[in-house]
Amino acid sequence: MLALAPSSSVLPSLRRVASVSSPARSVSRARNPARHAKRLFATHAEGAFRIPIIDFGKYRNAYSTAEKEQTAQDIVRGFTDVGFIYLSNHGIPQETVQQAFQKSAEFFQLPIEKKAELAWRDPRANRGFVQIGRERVTQSADADEIKRLREKAPDYKESMEIGRDWDKMYKNYWPQEADAPGFRRTMLEFFQTCHDLHVLVMRSIALGLKLDETFFDDKIHEQYHNLRLLSYPPIKTQLLKGDGQARAGAHSDYGTLTLLFQDSVGGLEVQNPRTGQFQPATPIPGTIVINAGDLLARWSNDVLRSTLHRVVAPPAKAISETEGVTPARQSIAFFCNPNQGAEISCLPTCLVPGSKPKYPPVTTEEYIVGRLQATYM
Repeated sequence: MLALAPSSSVLPSLRRVASVSSPARSVSRARNPARHAKRLFATHAEGAFRIPIIDFGKYRNAYSTAEKEQTAQDIVRGFTDVGFIYLSNHGIPQETVQQAFQKSAEFFQLPIEKKAELAWRDPRANRGFVQIGRERVTQSADADEIKRLREKAPDYKESMEIGRDWDKMYKNYWPQEADAPGFRRTMLEFFQTCHDLHVLVMRSIALGLKLDETFFDDKIHEQYHNLRLLSYPPIKTQLLKGDGQARAGAHSDYGTLTLLFQDSVGGLEVQNPRTGQFQPATPIPGTIVINAGDLLARWSNDVLRSTLHRVVAPPAKAISETEGVTPARQSIAFFCNPNQGAEISCLPTCLVPGSKPKYPPVTTEEYIVGRLQATYM
């Protein structure tokens, strides 16, 4: 049963008070290195914009709810201030991540004819191979505008989308075992591993929002998620100089959380919500970049931020006096979603008594399918 917080604990003003509620770990007050040594930050950017590094081992290995609550507050503060966190000591072995990257690389090395047989077909299914130029991520929901953007500056990447494998209506598209040995088994195991971490992080968010720790459990247990393997091939810099061109355009994600596993090349940039400037989210070995998505922002009445981000080309290697080539980049994103039919409406601790929610209720499927329909050609 949901444990409602008293009215004095309601959280809509969290963005204003979070930075002062725990002075020893405040982003904006971290001017004294000795006093604030316990709070780690990965980026070095202007103002108070920092992506915090959260040691999730303190939550996973806590002996009491009180111990968990400290980490939970740090996680919620990260999503409140920035919308992004780095999670260290998350419990996923590095060997597991490396195996997923290896099998992903082997898949994208297949001939285009083999990959095209597995082509993405339906936004309701959201499964299959997406070739370069087919997708154009953006904040726009207007299909005609997205079509114009796609024609002008398509995202220069290819991807493979994988959902829950037991779905009765929508099936995954798998390459033949002989073409990609171990690919299916590796990705299904990784899918489950990421879901298990998603459950733990959502429990920490529930505690940070003064809800019962298991509040979200029965709202995310259907595993209505999407595992996306991404390959950004080398590209000549001249092709990236067009207006609006990027490896992946500025966008927010649709669900609750995104778990992003990066290689060492980098390219992810996060928009500072205060200045509008994009700043690098530099890869940090052993961490997962996690950001809040649109549905979590709606659930929390925008207490938690769904922040714009994009992927830009890393520094290029010169091949002539006027031209360079960017290195290839790999990443794996696990898009965490609520259950397909879950109603996303304002959480009780995120609404001031007497006020109205910012958003009307919406189901997970309505929101995500609507966004996907406009994104792909």
